[in-house]
Amino acid sequence: MKSSPYVFASGIKPPRLTQLCFLASILQCAFLGIVLLLPVALQPSAWVHQNVKPLPQVLQQDWPQFRCNLQLTGVSLSTLPATLKLLWTYETGDSIESSAAIVDGTVYVGSQSGELVALSIPKGAVRWKYRTNEGIGESSPCVGQGVVYVGDLSGMLHAVNASDGQRRWVFKTNGEIKSSPVLVDDRVLVGSYDEHLYCLSARDGSLLWKFPINGPVHCTAGIAEGIAYISGCDETFRAVRISDGKEIFNISSGAYTGASPALTPGAAYFGTFGNEVLGVNLRTRRIAWHYQNPKRQFPFYSSAAVVEGKVIVGGRDKWVHCLNAKTGKVLWTFLTNARVESSPAVASGRVYVGSNDGRFYVLDLNKGTKLWEFLAGAPLSASPAIAAGCVVIGSQDGRLYCFG
Repeated sequence: MKSSPYVFASGIKPPRLTQLCFLASILQCAFLGIVLLLPVALQPSAWVHQNVKPLPQVLQQDWPQFRCNLQLTGVSLSTLPATLKLLWTYETGDSIESSAAIVDGTVYVGSQSGELVALSIPKGAVRWKYRTNEGIGESSPCVGQGVVYVGDLSGMLHAVNASDGQRRWVFKTNGEIKSSPVLVDDRVLVGSYDEHLYCLSARDGSLLWKFPINGPVHCTAGIAEGIAYISGCDETFRAVRISDGKEIFNISSGAYTGASPALTPGAAYFGTFGNEVLGVNLRTRRIAWHYQNPKRQFPFYSSAAVVEGKVIVGGRDKWVHCLNAKTGKVLWTFLTNARVESSPAVASGRVYVGSNDGRFYVLDLNKGTKLWEFLAGAPLSASPAIAAGCVVIGSQDGRLYCFG
């Protein structure tokens, strides 16, 4: 790949690493495929503000960003075979901790080796490689308008051509980027461990605004109605206006958070290091319910999937939990053999999720029964991406798996 010099937004100081928060290491929907509205089984009278339009719960054939869409619901329209087969694998050379993006038949994935790689869906052939300044941790690629955006552990956000991997621009923050970028019209939002949420011009990477947080920004912003919702290391859930970076409101979450908020009309859902999953009423701006595993008190690092009135989330208690989105009451649980940091993905009535026990599981959405599993061997803390009739997931030994 032809190298080109970094293009930096002016007036930005060189990056420096800040101290990590306690978290261990969880895609603007670019409307590139079929777009439908997802019905969500929440009671409108209880959850939705009268003057707020229902959020479009986007389903599509592509998976262009972390959790598939701007609302971070983790739900795909793509249909997968009832019984999966391993189609191909690709060795990245180091741990994969983020989710891949899948757009127009191409898989984009980063790894701790410091490479962003574009692979063809049919056979996993390499289309191009792009070298970052340092390893790519939990920042998942975001693809839109012909550009791939991804953050690295040196604090740089990279924008490269989706077609050939050539660099467009790089923006420097002053801390690690583990947050996944999201593309909202002509703006890119991303969090940094330098304790800021950044809003940049998608065209040239220039800084439009940055919002200070009292701790590292590990989560990915959920987007709805011109507002970015973030759950942070400062034990606070915030709503920030995208147009000018002004805070609209904040709510104490009671504990710091590694998970990103999933949004449905009038509600947000995320887990915390206080061993809880929270349901937030965005109309009243209060926590509507708390959920804890009554038997095992462990953090929830996985980001939730939300579909059909269900909240599905993995826990460090080794369980996958399915909760009633309105009440927080448990509907079913599934036990793995190790912590579940992978964020579940949902398609065709099935839940797809990895575990640190080295297994990739497919569960029935309504019952939680195991339908299929694959033994990868190495821990699967990365999250699956589903598109084009395939599901891909990376492992901590650097191997990317594609099933279909």
